[in-house]
Amino acid sequence: MTPPPRPPARDLLQGRVVVITASAGAGIGFATALRMAEEGATVVISDVHARRLTASADQIEGTVGRRPVTVTCDVTNQADVDGLLDAAVAAHGRVDVWVNNAGLGGTAALVDMTDEAWSRVMDVTLGGTMRGTRAALRHMIPRGSGIVLNNASVLGWRAQAGQSHYAAAKAGVMALTRCAAMEAAPFGVRVNAVSPSLAMHPFLEKVTDAALLRALTEREAFGRAAEPWEVANVFVFLASDLATYLTGEVLSVSAQHP
Repeated sequence: MTPPPRPPARDLLQGRVVVITASAGAGIGFATALRMAEEGATVVISDVHARRLTASADQIEGTVGRRPVTVTCDVTNQADVDGLLDAAVAAHGRVDVWVNNAGLGGTAALVDMTDEAWSRVMDVTLGGTMRGTRAALRHMIPRGSGIVLNNASVLGWRAQAGQSHYAAAKAGVMALTRCAAMEAAPFGVRVNAVSPSLAMHPFLEKVTDAALLRALTEREAFGRAAEPWEVANVFVFLASDLATYLTGEVLSVSAQHP
């Protein structure tokens, strides 16, 4: 089945300032940055790869006519994360929405996995989400408003061989989302997560075995992977006024059979 056409923008995020981590390249982070910019948001994009970050800013500017602020950021470094927040506030006065998209995967059987591989995935995927959420809440709670969105994965619920480190990290992202939401709710701040199953993009194809990708695709009810923009649309929904009563939720973006 072929993907549907991209829906038109509806100005759902007009006037909002949005920060997205790991938003360079062609994956969900970039698709979210572009989609939010199309919906009227002023976006600040960050990534650890400076060259790819510049190219992504060029593409967003070419599409919407506004160039995003770019900030190089390593989410394993709290100083970098705080610097990203400071740069966004310096440029635009506030942050309304913070999207923790950064994550690191890989495939390894647990019996062969090193402590270093386990710790690296945990530090980027779960630790980076924690650092971003902590920085955002320190900014948003005193203001009495704001939205934090985390990128989780269906592997936080489902088992897949070779993914114990990544699945554990993403399950942690889900738990972090729920607990942070309860702490932030009394201050008018919402915290939610998006849990994609399979979203196809060039980087995923490069680092994942082709046979495995075919097998995972065949499990999808539509017989295809999601387009990154289809996942991005759910981030847009959660960042908009259409989701004002949702917090502590993990929305699955999945057409996968049980």
